[in-house]
Amino acid sequence: MTTQQATAEPAQGESETQPRSVRVVLLALMIAMLLAMLDNMIIGTAMPTIVGELGGLEHLSWVVTAYTLATAASTPLWGKVGDMFGRKGVFLTSIVIFLIGSALSGMAQDMGQLIGFRTIQGLGAGGLMVGVMAIIGDLIPPRERGKYQGMMAGVMALAMIGGPLVGGTITDHWGWRWSFYINLPLGAVALAMVSTVLHLPKKQRATGTRIDFLGAALLTVGITAIVLVTTWGGTEYAWSSATIIGLAVGGAAALAAFLWVETKAEDPIMPLHIFRSRNFTLMSLIGFITGFVMFGAVLYLPIFQQSVQGASATNSGLLLLPMLLAMMVVSLVVGRFTTSTGKYKIFPIAGGVLMTVGLFLLSTMDTGSSRLTSGIYMAVLGAGMGFMMQITMLVAQNSVEMKDMGVASSSTTLFRTLGSSFGVAIMGALFTSRVQDEMATQGGSGLTERTAQLDAASLAKLPAALREAYQEAVASGTHGAFLLAGAVSVLAFVFALFVKEVALRGAGPATAPEAAEGDDKVKVAETV
Repeated sequence: MTTQQATAEPAQGESETQPRSVRVVLLALMIAMLLAMLDNMIIGTAMPTIVGELGGLEHLSWVVTAYTLATAASTPLWGKVGDMFGRKGVFLTSIVIFLIGSALSGMAQDMGQLIGFRTIQGLGAGGLMVGVMAIIGDLIPPRERGKYQGMMAGVMALAMIGGPLVGGTITDHWGWRWSFYINLPLGAVALAMVSTVLHLPKKQRATGTRIDFLGAALLTVGITAIVLVTTWGGTEYAWSSATIIGLAVGGAAALAAFLWVETKAEDPIMPLHIFRSRNFTLMSLIGFITGFVMFGAVLYLPIFQQSVQGASATNSGLLLLPMLLAMMVVSLVVGRFTTSTGKYKIFPIAGGVLMTVGLFLLSTMDTGSSRLTSGIYMAVLGAGMGFMMQITMLVAQNSVEMKDMGVASSSTTLFRTLGSSFGVAIMGALFTSRVQDEMATQGGSGLTERTAQLDAASLAKLPAALREAYQEAVASGTHGAFLLAGAVSVLAFVFALFVKEVALRGAGPATAPEAAEGDDKVKVAETV
């Protein structure tokens, strides 16, 4: 029996207690996942108060950008280090770094310090999501993992809905610093539970194997450049500016050099052989598209609801419930069905269809659309995302050997993160352009010199004619953004058609030790 096989196999005499141990570990992992997902949602509502106390308005965007950059750049590194040295210690380290960054951020005395401490926090956050996914991949066979998909989808929905509410409440009653300090007790609980309950065998690096520092550096530079292009493009700098073009060219060159280095490295930071699996590559691409669609929708639906339908900032978050509840319920049903049958190919296909339909329906919304209508359209989109969310990770992990579980998890997470960056940037550029063009034709361009969004309170103070013009402009902007996202989501459906249904590793009778996919032949080890 291999070390990887032993990872998920209960020792003799533990078979009865293992399920309870797994549930306790999963609770700790969900707390860690909540920490990673909740942070930016909470901080967003606290930002006006933070700027009011610390100043530095011109550096405001860096409070979010620094965290995002550090998270994206460190994600592949955490996955690889976990594969090399053992999952538990690396995961605990990421939690500690995240908590140190949280504590320091809460003690920041100026905007520069806050940005630096947010970078530390982001470095830890990069290991939280990867650690959660990789440990689940180690502990629970793919065939059984569907039982827990609803839990993960629920955590995601809780973060998206509860984040702004919690952030506003904490800031109003305790002060903005507690937006960071609140992570400490939650993180301490996760640390204690993981330390005492999670038991994974330690891994020892093979003698003579070197860490791929050059590959790690090139990948970090490439990811950083891409995220900066998508963050700054059209906002801080024009898309045609020398800064954006230089970053794009530099990022592309760094990634090209990274691919070349990985073919030569003794133990590459991201082994390219995992992409020989057709299913893994397809799921990475589908994950990119899902991230593109989901985070774009979560950003621009509230803008439409506040600007056109007159919802408050708090209510616009609650009005996302149809999408998030549909996503959670469908994810739970999909997980149960996958566990009982072992079948999964139909789900990304159905998800691609529903996402496309939902986005095209959302693109038809105008100033006369009711909240009920938009809620139904959001539920269709949410159902499509529910078919996609956990299946992408499950199939990706099932397509690699156990020794590559960390890099498979981190690569899939990275693709989704990059997809969200591209989605927010490209949909945002189109949205802003259309709003400004519409306002310019109606003589209200002054409203959109600095921003393409007004909240409901500010909007109510405008003259009726100007308010109606702005609402028409926002409806036009969201039409273009969702139409673009719908066109992109068609690709998810196309990619899903080429997925090959390979038997999921599970707790039932042993299947063939190899999953033959033609040139996608991947050795798999039974995990129990």
